[in-house]
Amino acid sequence: MTKSPCPPITDAGWPEEIADLRDGFAGQLNVYRTMAHHPALVKAWAPLRQHVVKDTALGLERSEIVILRTGVRLGSPYEWAHHVSRARKLGMSDARIAAVREMPEGEDGLIVRAVDALIDDKGLSPEQEEELAAAIGRTAVFDLIATVGFYSVLGYMLNTYRTPVDPAIAAELEAAPL
Repeated sequence: MTKSPCPPITDAGWPEEIADLRDGFAGQLNVYRTMAHHPALVKAWAPLRQHVVKDTALGLERSEIVILRTGVRLGSPYEWAHHVSRARKLGMSDARIAAVREMPEGEDGLIVRAVDALIDDKGLSPEQEEELAAAIGRTAVFDLIATVGFYSVLGYMLNTYRTPVDPAIAAELEAAPL
């Protein structure tokens, strides 16, 4: 594997401009330790991350379906591994998680098709948006779109800089593969 020009930053090299974020979300994961090469971006990222990851109208399980499918579509092993772990912690079954790689049934399938449309068609058709809004609410549709965008940006960074899966997540999935 080619060496990354921006590997995750260690505590010793952590930028002073974002020292206050090191002990929070930004210092916990390699994705943000990689992003720390651009401190202003990490600072700007924090409020949107709070909404997309924590305060989403999708709810946590729907959000994981969106993120997992986005990771699949972007070919991001980091996103897939980390969100398999998060989905399991939410109580989602391995069968439900694995189905996201293909085409699940029911609401999960509706969400997966929406992610695919956003990536392939650059938007939802009026009929698809209407069906989603009826099923999950219009505010959740906005958050679905924002989540795909947010995790696409992360996936582009992760893939570009070949960010390694965090050791604890790698060990967890090695001990209990999907």
